[in-house]
Amino acid sequence: MFSHLCIGTRDFGRALAFYRPLLALLGVAERFCDPDADCAGWQSTPGPRPLLVLSRPFDGEHAPGNGQMVALLAASRAQVDAAHALALSLGGTCEGAPGPRPHYHPNYYGAYFRDTEGNKLCVACHEAPQTTAG
Repeated sequence: MFSHLCIGTRDFGRALAFYRPLLALLGVAERFCDPDADCAGWQSTPGPRPLLVLSRPFDGEHAPGNGQMVALLAASRAQVDAAHALALSLGGTCEGAPGPRPHYHPNYYGAYFRDTEGNKLCVACHEAPQTTAG
């Protein structure tokens, strides 16, 4: 369905310092980075599409859009928790603590935050809670 999603930033260095560790925690591989062009991209597995692209808006204006959000997939609820904590430690702001959101569906577990530029992000897991044998 998607070829690529773009997230705009006017401070590429600061944004790259936010997205690199966040996407690495989620296991998303960096495909390219061109600091001279203020552009980087991460590739879904299996690739090559869709891509998540971080770049400076062509018009140089403020980047975030009201009502727009990029939701990133997490493999587990623990990964959602870790991603949210990491995002906040990197300068992000909380828009909704990690937790179940059963009004979306019974196994939905997500966290919401804004990046250093104000773009809204979600990290979500759609798997049932893991149980321990005992």
